[in-house]
Amino acid sequence: MSSNGSEQVVDEVAPEDWVTRLADEVIAEAKERGIGTIICASGISPSGPIHLGNFRELITPHLVADEIKRRGVPCEHILSWDDFDRFRRVPKSLEGVDESWEEHIGKPLTAVPAPHGSPHANWAEHFKAPLLEAMAATGIEVRQISQTEQYRAGVYREQVLQAMRERGVIDTVLGRYRTLEAAAEAKQRATGKGRRQDPAAAQQKLTEEQAAAATEAERGSGAATEDDGSEGTAGYFPFKPFCSVCGTDFTTVTAYDDSSHVLAYSCTRCGHAEEVDLDTFTNGKLVWKVDWPMRWAHERVLFEPSGVDHQSPGSSFVVGKDLAPLFGWERPIGPMYAFVGIAGMAKMSSSKGGVPIPNDALEVMEPQVLRWLYARRRPNQSFDVAFGPELQRLYDEWDALVRKVEAGPGGGAQPGDLAAHLRATSVASGDGVRTLPATPRPMPFRTIASVIDVTQGDEAQAVRILSGFDPDNPIGSTDDLRPRLDCAERWMLGYVPVEDRTIVREEPDAELLGSLGDEQRESLRLLVEGLDEHWSLDGLTHLVYAVPKIQRGLDPEAKVKDPELSKAQRAFFALVYRLLVSKDTGPRLPTLLLAVGADRIRRLLTP
Repeated sequence: MSSNGSEQVVDEVAPEDWVTRLADEVIAEAKERGIGTIICASGISPSGPIHLGNFRELITPHLVADEIKRRGVPCEHILSWDDFDRFRRVPKSLEGVDESWEEHIGKPLTAVPAPHGSPHANWAEHFKAPLLEAMAATGIEVRQISQTEQYRAGVYREQVLQAMRERGVIDTVLGRYRTLEAAAEAKQRATGKGRRQDPAAAQQKLTEEQAAAATEAERGSGAATEDDGSEGTAGYFPFKPFCSVCGTDFTTVTAYDDSSHVLAYSCTRCGHAEEVDLDTFTNGKLVWKVDWPMRWAHERVLFEPSGVDHQSPGSSFVVGKDLAPLFGWERPIGPMYAFVGIAGMAKMSSSKGGVPIPNDALEVMEPQVLRWLYARRRPNQSFDVAFGPELQRLYDEWDALVRKVEAGPGGGAQPGDLAAHLRATSVASGDGVRTLPATPRPMPFRTIASVIDVTQGDEAQAVRILSGFDPDNPIGSTDDLRPRLDCAERWMLGYVPVEDRTIVREEPDAELLGSLGDEQRESLRLLVEGLDEHWSLDGLTHLVYAVPKIQRGLDPEAKVKDPELSKAQRAFFALVYRLLVSKDTGPRLPTLLLAVGADRIRRLLTP
């Protein structure tokens, strides 16, 4: 291992999984086409909050590019920011935005002001920033390309002129798909079947408000729904100018001279009309269905996935197969990826747009866990990102996998699990493989959360209690528990509803204590008297299960399957919970006892 923490890349292929299969396919395609450096691409429009569904557009090619790099094959992952897309609508309930943004509809995203209070230069930069932070945290390295900068600098000038020359061919191709799409829609109306799923419907577990926001986000760039060019009395044109006066694309091309490249347009927003020379004019762009295949060719993209909305009949990815050859390229290998849902979002910490973004997930998930969520599912498999109680189970599953992997051969980890773990915990970076940071002492997430709950976020007290879980190996400092400690604290204090929180009583429940029968009093006495001798997580676990056995004259070490004993244990647990937290249930009882402390337990449980 080198001094910077990297290891030399070894020629080792991860166990068979979806990433490996796609990498095999891409490498084989590159060899067949004589391509040197493989380009894997992501395209994201910063038209609004870039949510966890959009994150799949980024992490899918990242994982494939990462696998290719691990094999020593030259590969680059590019992120194309579609920031020259038009501003289509003002998102509802977006913090810092009001109806005055309506005047910016039709302008490029980089020409729209950022929300009030934002430190960023424009709308696009405002929504790029959080994703860039999440990328840094999860180890995703890309070469960024701004489409505003590309078009403004005239980088695509020759391609624009070529598209205008070939506009008749392009119109014929698009016309064929328009006919197919119209026929498919007619069949859907007639049969009521096969209707394309709306993005909001796919987010089944979002609230109504969140689902509406998800729809806004999916439609934000208009990539899947944008028209395919201006068809007017002057014919079809695949280029859309932005008006030089009002800055919007409410424009119609009225004439074009193929020899001089002079284009005339008029604006329906402000009434302006002018002639421009496409040899020098850079205030416009190709319509999406032409722009995307053009950029495949320009960047020599070999792998780029896309969502369901891009792969329906007549959509951009499908049409791109026939248009890419016009620019000297073939459509990339591009699997369809499914939508990502949200589960158990009790509180939306990012109210800035209604749907959770990767940074929201990273508030409660270690970066490795978030990567694992995406790596373990095939792109065409939908899944939910959990923010509710399911999050605790997710951490349990992750910790179980880590133990199996650390146990080595024979530890029980399946090949697919091993591959997903590898991709979650490390990335190819530079000339080596970099391991992503992890919690040095990854105590169970649910245990940390329970202690945070009981201590009401008192970090010092929480760490003191957690140190008692393993007296022979106490926690040296809070750094040993980070970032998991921070994730658990943010989850418990920010996402768990107040009514589900655990509040330990300040004073004994005198009424309940006074109503106890002899057997109940005896059970409490046995518990209190055994605290000092059993003061550890394992010891208290043994004690709370032993009390009902002792009362029945059974050996505390005996494993007894007796319905009556089980009933007595449940009743004993419920009694202790009521006396400590005024509820019949709560965090795991041994964890709760450790968190409350022996002295306070004695005071609350002694009649």
